[in-house]
Amino acid sequence: MDFSLTQEQIDIQDMVRKFARKEIAPLAAEVDRESRFPSETFAKMGELGLLGVMVPEEYGGVGQTVLTCCLMAEEISWACASTALSYLDHAVLCAHNLACNGSDEQKRKYLPDLASGAKLGAIAMTEPGAGSDVLSMTTSAVRQGDEYVLNGSKTFITNAPVADVFLVYARTSKDAGPRGLSQFIIDRGTPGFTIGEPLKKMGGRGSPTAEIFFRDCRVPAANLVKGENEALGILLGGLDVERAVGGALGVGMTQAALDKSIEYAKQRQQFGQPIIMFEMVAEKIANMSMELEAARLLTYKAAVLCDQGVRCSAEASHAKLFASEACMRATSEAVQILGGYGYMQEYEVERMMRDAKLGTIGGGTSEIQRLIIAREVVKRTM
Repeated sequence: MDFSLTQEQIDIQDMVRKFARKEIAPLAAEVDRESRFPSETFAKMGELGLLGVMVPEEYGGVGQTVLTCCLMAEEISWACASTALSYLDHAVLCAHNLACNGSDEQKRKYLPDLASGAKLGAIAMTEPGAGSDVLSMTTSAVRQGDEYVLNGSKTFITNAPVADVFLVYARTSKDAGPRGLSQFIIDRGTPGFTIGEPLKKMGGRGSPTAEIFFRDCRVPAANLVKGENEALGILLGGLDVERAVGGALGVGMTQAALDKSIEYAKQRQQFGQPIIMFEMVAEKIANMSMELEAARLLTYKAAVLCDQGVRCSAEASHAKLFASEACMRATSEAVQILGGYGYMQEYEVERMMRDAKLGTIGGGTSEIQRLIIAREVVKRTM
């Protein structure tokens, strides 16, 4: 096994790290406090090519791998979980999804603007009655001539208040069950398509979330992705990549929590010595470091398998599940190490702990990840 990165990956990682710590981290507290989407940051990310990381060069992207995207997401989430969440939704769930499944005409129309940041993207799957059970969605799309008419609603849609391009899943066949789903590209401002007010959240406040509604929304048939009743394959094909990069978000936040904990524990004096000298504090830091390393290795393994074209549902769920739960533990321990200061909004670990919780819910809950892993493990023994 070769655990080394290529020189190109090291250079990209270094570039994103410097950018994240100079441009993203200083705004993190502000965007959380004001629930403000950092549009100026995304404009700069577009200029650097970060937003089109997995978009082919012929469509305006930089054509990098899933592993490279994970390296970038890790650095962004170290600086600001909100920015990383919106980045994941735009660069992976929308732009990469369209790059993999769109027609050449669709890709030429939408990908250059998504890659440059001229337009922001979102994906819409979750419904009020279909969260973890996403295949039971009821939003409908009925063909009428050269258009499809959509009716229904989606909820918890990341980037909805600021996005220009939405990849929307809808049911095109009532009788085909899970295979009766289709995906559509819908532009902001399409008649019959409305976006609700931003939802007030516990964490990730700088990544805006809202409900969206379709009332006789007419979408050109040319905006159907891949074909009618073809969205199940699109959905399942993208989950491994989503969860691998989701694991990277947990890795980055865990690294930040560990870094803040060590920095504080070396400076804080109690009973005549730095608290890092106390065995129970040292134990916390050792456990955080161990789980960070395990989460990073699981994430990179899943990413490499994705890049090799290997179906890796179990490995991607391993990464997402372990990294998100390790992140929750690490941020909680960081608050504990900082004590009273850790509980104050003035200190970053309070925000990190709130941000971390979403990792165990979004993109498939921890409970769903365990079901996927169990199913895959059993299947591989048959």
